[in-house]
Amino acid sequence: MSDQKWTEKHWLNVPGPFYTGQTDNCWTGRLHAPRHILYGGEYYNEFIYRQPRTKAEIESIHVAAAQDPFDGYADDGDERWTPDAVRAWWAERAEVEEHVTALLAEWTASTKPDEVEAVDGARDFLAYLAGDLETDLRAYVFRLERGYHPGANDRLPRL
Repeated sequence: MSDQKWTEKHWLNVPGPFYTGQTDNCWTGRLHAPRHILYGGEYYNEFIYRQPRTKAEIESIHVAAAQDPFDGYADDGDERWTPDAVRAWWAERAEVEEHVTALLAEWTASTKPDEVEAVDGARDFLAYLAGDLETDLRAYVFRLERGYHPGANDRLPRL
């Protein structure tokens, strides 16, 4: 486990097992995991905006992590996130939405190929934030609290 990566955790990371601390800003993550990685914050570092669900998606994040010269990716979030921390992140989602909306506006006006491509990620993240992310985080809190994934008849906790 990396205490330093957790301490440096990018504030835009969606709670879950994968997260980034300090990464480079060369924008290589989306080349490997475009439905999971985006760039943002003060230095446009990589962060995880959607947690992987399949082996292929996990592998795509591992490949992106291997390309990061700062070794800024971690996969020990399940040992670090708490239900209260997930709820606190969710409570601050308006700040996340505001930041990603500003990125979308910036990148939509750009002609740089990397920024033009990142528009898709910003739109996807905003749609996820407005849609399925709440249910996914409620299921994550359930798993953190109980130690197993919720079933169809399990009641998910509030955020």
